[in-house]
Amino acid sequence: MLYRKFGSTGWNVSSIGLGTWNIGNQWGDIDEATAYSTIRTSIDHGVNLFDTAESYGIPNGLSEQRLGRALGGDRHKSYIVSKIGNFGKRTGQGVPLTTPDMIRLCAHASLHRLRTDWVDVMLCHIGDIQDPSVFLEGFDLLKQNGEIREYGISTNNLEVLKRFNANGTCRVVEADYSLLNRQPEDEFLPYCEANGIAVLVRGPLAMGLLSGNYTAESVFTDSVRSGWNQDGAGRKQFEERIGKLEAVRQALADGEDMATAALRFVISRPSVVAIPGAKSPEQAAKNAQAGSAVFTGEQLERFGK
Repeated sequence: MLYRKFGSTGWNVSSIGLGTWNIGNQWGDIDEATAYSTIRTSIDHGVNLFDTAESYGIPNGLSEQRLGRALGGDRHKSYIVSKIGNFGKRTGQGVPLTTPDMIRLCAHASLHRLRTDWVDVMLCHIGDIQDPSVFLEGFDLLKQNGEIREYGISTNNLEVLKRFNANGTCRVVEADYSLLNRQPEDEFLPYCEANGIAVLVRGPLAMGLLSGNYTAESVFTDSVRSGWNQDGAGRKQFEERIGKLEAVRQALADGEDMATAALRFVISRPSVVAIPGAKSPEQAAKNAQAGSAVFTGEQLERFGK
């Protein structure tokens, strides 16, 4: 596993982390033993950064609970990123967060589920937020109390990120970036690099499409990707991304695994950590092993601009 400086935090983190949305039963049911083994396998393969959120899981918070149990005695050697602000969105039962105290209460609930006294990074989980002042005030209070070490936001909107970083206090951003979505290369990633903002890349495998296992005829049964099926709300985007897969295949070297190449493409940028999800120990091990190398400039040229 390669480790790198994580933006301006001063931390050395694994270039491949583990996204734990998958272990919360929203991508299909996973039992406790499999969730535990998936996390422990990641640790065994050098992963020291884990991403979760209060809204991950059926029921909400299950991902945090499972992550907290699995880390156990390795908590002090690990970096946890969680997110608040999206709780209840799936069921429509969420309460708008309108005061700094509400932000603090949500964070305290996450700490309880994670079985920890602090979270290394807490992110605002509202990617289109117009006025982040309540989050910024709440996060500052949590940081003063030692309950979070750094904070940031999950968004792909550069203007939202700039608003959140108006005081220069945003240390981490989580954004979608992959071989099938290279838009962040234009302005988003350069802004982060210029401002010392660490980037957590969600979707480095494009929600599984860059595993190479799916075609336009594939049928998805999980709740997250069911909209990709015929007549689904996300069908158009799905077909566009499937159409880009052939170009990725053509760029691969003989015998090169698509998923491994996709992850190495992402982590070849500085201050970037990929957080692919995994639903089994085998997937977790394969993802982590991709973090043993990055591409040279010449190798990156295969994938064009």
